[in-house]
Amino acid sequence: MIKKVLIIGGTGFLGFHTAKLFVKKKFRVISLSRSKPKKLRLIKNIKYVFCDISNKKKLFNILKKIKKINFVINFGGEVEHKRVSKVLSSHYNGLVNLANFFKDKSLTKFVQIGSSLEYGKSSSPQNEKSKLNPKSNYSKAKMKSSKYLLNLYKKNDFPVIILRPYQIYGPYQDLNRFIPITIIGCLENKKFKCSDGRQFRDFIFIEDFVNYLYLLLVKQNIKGEIFNIGFGKPIKIKNIINLIRKQIKLGAPQFGKIKLRKEENLITYPNVSKLQRYTKTKPKVNFVKGLKKTIKFYKENKI
Repeated sequence: MIKKVLIIGGTGFLGFHTAKLFVKKKFRVISLSRSKPKKLRLIKNIKYVFCDISNKKKLFNILKKIKKINFVINFGGEVEHKRVSKVLSSHYNGLVNLANFFKDKSLTKFVQIGSSLEYGKSSSPQNEKSKLNPKSNYSKAKMKSSKYLLNLYKKNDFPVIILRPYQIYGPYQDLNRFIPITIIGCLENKKFKCSDGRQFRDFIFIEDFVNYLYLLLVKQNIKGEIFNIGFGKPIKIKNIINLIRKQIKLGAPQFGKIKLRKEENLITYPNVSKLQRYTKTKPKVNFVKGLKKTIKFYKENKI
């Protein structure tokens, strides 16, 4: 039988790549999001429906019309983290609405996309049992969602797994993220402000991320588990900026013009031993190769 997957936030960067892979894997894909996909992210052979998941009545009315759903992947939530009330309502209240609708359905698996920021100031390498100490409204909403789902798993045997991704990058990413901002700044040969670059962060290419997601989703007998999703090797931010500038041969980063956030760790990266143990695979795309693919995309496309 053809399996049906509902992707919440299927028109965003992560949702788009995930939907593309699942279409390739012969799943029937439904994307539920607040807005229509950008032209470059429009995918044939998937069904698009539109709703704010924090609107319980409208969400339930839409979901009732969709016959048997096997898998749910939740990327949903407000991306502008300064909108405090919207962040909480979309990331937590929206998640509660989804979970309450599906808790009595014969769902095979519910994949919640959490955040590495749930660990807050916990020292690296962070593992799935590291203390949770979120600092931002976004990370607090994600932690609250994780706790709600794990409690639902314990009480109702809800088939959830929680993924906590680190920095994901690649083609089609919106221009409000670190790597696209830097690439565009260099391609346009501009002066652009950045931090002093002494932070270390972990970066995983989008193709590796969605491959891990797929492997964990289809693997049977996994539920109530948390997985860090990352490469496992931190890279200095200043080195990344200089590498992009070197490859493009343009751009003038102004180091030190942006102050680090108070809640920001200098070094953040995951322990990925659990992820690799369960999936029996390692990332296929190293950072230099992934960066070249990403730069090539932005040279050829406007998003």
